[in-house]
Amino acid sequence: MSSSSAMVRILIKGGKVVNDDCTRRLMFTSRRHRPAGGEELMIPGGAKVIDESFMNATTVDDFYSGTKAALAGGTTMVIGHVLPERNESLLEAYEKCRNSADSKACCDYALHIGVTWWGPKVRAEMEKLVRDKGVNSFQMFMAYKDMFMLRDSELFQVLQHCKDIGAIARVHAENGELVSEVRDLLGITCPEGIEISRSTHRAITIAHCPVYLVNVSSMSAGDVVATAKMQGKVVHGETTTAHTVLNGMQYYHQTGLMHLLGNDTLNVVGSDHRPFTVKQKAMGKDDFTKIPHGLPGIQDRMSVIWERGGKMDENRFVAVTSSNAAKIYNLYPRKGRIIPGADADVVVWDPEGSKVISVKTRCREVILTRMKVCALPGVPIVTISRGRLVYENGMFTCAEGSGKFCPLRTFPDYLYKKMVQREKVCLLCVSLLPPLPIISGSTKALRPSHGGEEEAHSCPFTI
Repeated sequence: MSSSSAMVRILIKGGKVVNDDCTRRLMFTSRRHRPAGGEELMIPGGAKVIDESFMNATTVDDFYSGTKAALAGGTTMVIGHVLPERNESLLEAYEKCRNSADSKACCDYALHIGVTWWGPKVRAEMEKLVRDKGVNSFQMFMAYKDMFMLRDSELFQVLQHCKDIGAIARVHAENGELVSEVRDLLGITCPEGIEISRSTHRAITIAHCPVYLVNVSSMSAGDVVATAKMQGKVVHGETTTAHTVLNGMQYYHQTGLMHLLGNDTLNVVGSDHRPFTVKQKAMGKDDFTKIPHGLPGIQDRMSVIWERGGKMDENRFVAVTSSNAAKIYNLYPRKGRIIPGADADVVVWDPEGSKVISVKTRCREVILTRMKVCALPGVPIVTISRGRLVYENGMFTCAEGSGKFCPLRTFPDYLYKKMVQREKVCLLCVSLLPPLPIISGSTKALRPSHGGEEEAHSCPFTI
């Protein structure tokens, strides 16, 4: 394994090395001694998302406390969400976030950018971000009317542009117009109004590029994703830590999202890590459209999935928490896999260990999820980032700003090879169709009547 730090070795004895496609009993070296028990697992460090602000509310985490929480939970790479205001320059928003993150991040990070408005300037800035700034993904919103929402015609153009430049199109699929109707006409002001307004099928139909659906939160949305995949469409779905712990009583049916993760209908578990205070959340107590979305999920993401995994084996666990995200965002196998030449992001995972989720165990005091004050089996006891020991048994050994920005390449094979092959098949099917007859001059279009007779209509035309 490669490491950019000084070549001081770690020896890990015993245990198993787990990747998304295999498990092996091995011994490998990286920087310093760390004994592992007979059944402890060495897994690739997780990869997912944190945000600093959303819906006029600034999270209580910044890149320092957020990435510390990530390392404590076994996540060694985060992708931050830059969300420009309407009519704000995407480039300026990117630079502002980089200036904040570079001096604070404790682990490796990358950025994806929200496209909250559309025009020639946005089109040009997307190209520059891809070409010069190491950005390979953009997120579009079908919700948050008058804030971030794009009209269908705008969304179509943005998705087509993502395809042209080889970017990953992330879509928040929710009907912004319906949200207003649900609130105003039906009088629904509680959070269940969010599920009613999901618009997964519409998002997939508009997209003519690989599409990555965020915040998939119900079986109905999952069924749409499964159907699209069976039809050969290049669709990937992401759910969040919070959604995987819901028991379905919050909606009108059981969510079953762990089942969808297990059978590859959904591919990634994100954190949607946006810790807000009780006061901030209370902005939406009388109107669900004003609730700042997100919960503190990055520190417990991997333990929650391990505990809730059900039929998921250890390899699938690695896939949904690390490898799939690395493949989608063109980081694999540098990230998301333990092999020689990778970044030496390793987590020593104790499958029999447990930890208690409570305010006292958080890296920062925040409002907790529905799993407040409970014990979870499966814990990271050591986190190694780029060959450096950064976390061990509750102690951090990393400095503020020690993380690095990771530029991301466009046209990830995991998405675009499928798209190219799909288009080849479509062209082949068209070429095999019988030729249409060439008819000129005046003819009569014949239509059988209900009585079996043929009715003639004079209709001059040329094909």
